[in-house]
Amino acid sequence: MSDPGWYSILPPILAIVLAIWSKQVIPSLFTGIWTGFTLLNGFNPIVGATESLEGIVHVFSDPGNTRVLIFTLLIGSMIATIEFSGGVRGFVHFLETRRWVHTGKRAQILAWVTGIIIFIESNITLLVAGSVCRPLFDRYKISREKLAYLIDATSAPVCIMIPLNAWGAIIIGLVASTGVDNPLQTFIASIPYNLYSIAAILLAAVVIWKNLNLGPMKAAENRTRGGELLWPDATPLVDTSAEVGPEGESPEDIPSAAYMVLPILVMILMMPVSLYITGDGDIIEGSGSISVLWSVSAAVVTTWIMLLAGRKASLHDLMRMFIKGASDLLPIATILLLALTLGDVAQLLGTGNYVARIASATVPQFLLAPLVFLVSAFIAFSVGSSWGTFAIMIPIAIPIATTLGLPVPLLLGAATSGAIFGDHASPISDTTVVASMASATDHIDHVRTQLPYALLAAGIATIGFLILSLIG
Repeated sequence: MSDPGWYSILPPILAIVLAIWSKQVIPSLFTGIWTGFTLLNGFNPIVGATESLEGIVHVFSDPGNTRVLIFTLLIGSMIATIEFSGGVRGFVHFLETRRWVHTGKRAQILAWVTGIIIFIESNITLLVAGSVCRPLFDRYKISREKLAYLIDATSAPVCIMIPLNAWGAIIIGLVASTGVDNPLQTFIASIPYNLYSIAAILLAAVVIWKNLNLGPMKAAENRTRGGELLWPDATPLVDTSAEVGPEGESPEDIPSAAYMVLPILVMILMMPVSLYITGDGDIIEGSGSISVLWSVSAAVVTTWIMLLAGRKASLHDLMRMFIKGASDLLPIATILLLALTLGDVAQLLGTGNYVARIASATVPQFLLAPLVFLVSAFIAFSVGSSWGTFAIMIPIAIPIATTLGLPVPLLLGAATSGAIFGDHASPISDTTVVASMASATDHIDHVRTQLPYALLAAGIATIGFLILSLIG
């Protein structure tokens, strides 16, 4: 629409309100899609419903969208296969047998470093880092709440800044849906503007360096030094699947860490190679959607070859894990599919242009980036899903930037930063829950002890966005 009206903001607004109210992102996104197509078809809800289905199907007409959706399912298959191989357990054993961790501070450094180097998927990061470090934290009387904070601060904040995992794929796909010429390049350019993630990671390092214990964390540390692992009324959440093997397993029987390390290395190395090939010798011009698909496919094939060659699995076992892993990430792929469709509807309605016009008339431009950050944070905190927030905010933030002539990477960084902060602080976020599980601590205790650090990092990010807007 050349002159979008106020009703063009109804689909995303409705999706936001319903997601916050119901805590269900998928039906909320579909309702927003249905509302948009109803508006586009003369306010006819029946035609709107049929056009909604066609709009979802239309997403697959874009090869880039289809590749990203397939990639999302493949990454689930790769994770499930690596877990089945015992590679995670082998990696845990490898790290535990290193002799250089002999103090509480070094145990914390190990948790921080592990959270950074295992960037393929946030829950895998949490489970591995928690499983490796929990015995060390208990041994050196460092609170499990601090372990939960450290691994939570280095899981999603790290994953969001990596182009070659599922997080990068969804961002690239959503950016592409807004009509940006080079989504991968735009995503890479936004990484330095992901101020909350950067602040959270660096703040966690400072917490270790200076033994910075704020508020409830100080009480938890004092309790642990006194010999009590948990508060008397605490209910720990425990998940030991990443570290516990078959009963009676001896160290000689533990699978090699290579089953985890090698596929991940193959995927990392394939990414620049694929970008070089698809960009005809220019990595920056390479296709992100093709490259991530090639990279994860190479990793899956590598895992299969290793397991078959070592007689660790049959083809039947591998196919079973392949299907199981894909099904585990099917909800994420569905969110991405509906998010891409909602982005198409927003473009047809001219939502971004309308919001940009209103924003330019009512909000000073130097406040737009901080505002996008805070709105994204509120949505993610309320919904408990950073991915659902990406789906809602990116199709709005980028058109605002392009219409007003603002740096697209800055507003993209603000939208993704806010989503990570809200997700990090939310008690209903899956990553927050998994961090509590991996650390064997009480969930609410983790939320309480982490919140002061999350708020401090968010304050730093807000000021940073304000300064960047003023000088940019």
